[in-house]
Amino acid sequence: MAEHKHTNRLINETSPYLLQHAHNPVDWYPWGEEALAKARAEDKPILLSIGYSACHWCHVMERESFENEEIAQLMNDNFINIKVDREERPDLDQIYMNAVQLMTRHGGWPMTVFLTPEGVPFYGGTYFPPEDRYNMPGFPKILTAIADAYKTRPDEVTETTVSMLGELRRMDVARESREAISVELLEQAERQLARSYDKRYGGFGSAPKFPAPMNLEFLLRAFYRTNDKEAFEMVEHTARRMAEGGMYDQLGGGFHRYSTDAQWLVPHFEKMLYDNALLSRLYLHLYQQTHEDFYRRIAEETLDYVLREMTDAGGGFYSTQDADSEGHEGKFFVWTPDEVKEILGKEDGALFCSYYDITPGGNFEGKSIPNINDSVEEVAASENITAEHLREVLARGRKILFEAREQRIKPGRDEKILTAWNGLMLASFAEAGAILERDDYTEAARRNARFVLEKLRRDGLLLRTYKDGQAKLNGYLEDYSFLADGLLMLYEATGELEWLEEAQGVVERMIEEFWDAEQGGFFYTGSSHEELIVRSKDYFDNATPSGNSVAADVLLRLGVLTAREDYPRKAVTIFRLMRDTVGRYPSAFGRLLCAMDFYLSSPKEIAIIDSEDSADTRALLREVWKRYLPNKVVALSREQDARASELVPLLRERTAMDGRATAYVCEHYACQRPVNTPEELAAQLGASG
Repeated sequence: MAEHKHTNRLINETSPYLLQHAHNPVDWYPWGEEALAKARAEDKPILLSIGYSACHWCHVMERESFENEEIAQLMNDNFINIKVDREERPDLDQIYMNAVQLMTRHGGWPMTVFLTPEGVPFYGGTYFPPEDRYNMPGFPKILTAIADAYKTRPDEVTETTVSMLGELRRMDVARESREAISVELLEQAERQLARSYDKRYGGFGSAPKFPAPMNLEFLLRAFYRTNDKEAFEMVEHTARRMAEGGMYDQLGGGFHRYSTDAQWLVPHFEKMLYDNALLSRLYLHLYQQTHEDFYRRIAEETLDYVLREMTDAGGGFYSTQDADSEGHEGKFFVWTPDEVKEILGKEDGALFCSYYDITPGGNFEGKSIPNINDSVEEVAASENITAEHLREVLARGRKILFEAREQRIKPGRDEKILTAWNGLMLASFAEAGAILERDDYTEAARRNARFVLEKLRRDGLLLRTYKDGQAKLNGYLEDYSFLADGLLMLYEATGELEWLEEAQGVVERMIEEFWDAEQGGFFYTGSSHEELIVRSKDYFDNATPSGNSVAADVLLRLGVLTAREDYPRKAVTIFRLMRDTVGRYPSAFGRLLCAMDFYLSSPKEIAIIDSEDSADTRALLREVWKRYLPNKVVALSREQDARASELVPLLRERTAMDGRATAYVCEHYACQRPVNTPEELAAQLGASG
């Protein structure tokens, strides 16, 4: 094996993204005191480069600039160069992304920020080409100008940093609203989302188009609350178009990151764990609402993809899969008609291509991304065959082509395990196990919960990332709130008390570490965290929900289960801090709006007392989980379980009638009469059954 000409300090990291840069001629440092101290000692500005392993343009900038000896020399001579994986250090990414957006009015990755030795930004941008092009200055020109400004115009740099620090600190100041948290706020949010809805293709806005699962969840709740058919149409049309488009992997299951066009055809091909966690739950909820097998299939294929390709032997879930393979974006996923016919045979291959829009001209760089434009019935009629025959051909073809695709060179996979993203996926597997009665999903959730609690916790504090047997970095707010959400969902799905106890323990530590006792809301970093230039808060639901949104949701649900009044009070404080901003920008608060919907409802408190006959209990649980009831908590216990009754007041003094499993449906702890049969329980639960 050839020796590498260069090796820098990133060789000691575990992040695949940082290791990708370990043999650059750039003298990279990871973020840490060694690099910051060197910058202070030598009075050199810091060049901070932030990206992630599945980022296409990050790879481009590495090839063009960071592997270029001359550009690397410029960087090494004039800067202390720090490389950061945004998935490991979202705290740094958030601060410096805010700065770049303030400076340039846009953001993205790779992100390139120039800092003083104290870490304060004074210039920044995203991708820079190696020479002048795309109406952008070349990276060497930028490096030279910044180095010159730092040396010869220090007053200007100081003026910029003072102004920037003030702006960054002001961004996190929020005042509690005097306006009520009311249903009118939800109705206003629904109207605003409807205004940006694309009636033709589904989704919101135009290209590029992101899946926005949290906004769709909110609209599904709006339909449940008001029976507004328009809200349901927005969710269902969008969900169908996404799942039939190229953004969904028609052969292997799972969703790509986003669509580069308005019609969900050409995706950005990377696959992220968090997208598949959030979207699989959306399709589960649509299945509960409609009982249509289409939604169940998409949820199951997505979860099966995660089990097959994104799950560690110990039960943790990996982070991402690249967009690129063999140096080309999407190469792994595209086909030509000749390739399909060679594998499936001429007749079956032609039918497969007809249904999945695989054409000689292609729809992506001369090849075709499989996608669906017409129904099985329509295609069968046009081919003069029965729909049943076509379904058989397609099912067989998908299996054979998937196996053939497995022989291709796969996109790279980032195998670091992040606590927050695992919490999202844990919640989806736990809920799927209950809704679909899939014991394998429930077991995947249990294994994941044990993995995270055993491997990513030290001295009661959560850690952010695990890879190659090593867990490190302090957990952030999202690590605590997302994990608590997943553990709480696992408790509700199984009735196993350990998960409720773990969820409450995580929440207590979250409050201790992150709650702002003066202004309210949760900080992004804990009190045990290193001191950064600002201690920020994050309220916006972007590609992933904000830690504050999920914390509010968890605090409300845990408050109902445990009758702890301090939990919902903190959730309401978050609502009041964000009330006015939510009114102006509802599309940025999908998960928070869902939590507000829970708060403004009368959640159903469902207690099921188990009996010796587990079939009886399963029948009652099936009745609970088969219907879409977004605002509920579920507690399951054996009769006379003292520990369960102590933790969950809802279970106190509840008995199994006539020795049979018994359900109690309550609101505000006032209960309807206890029932034994699924039919009686269905009458009390109402909604879709």
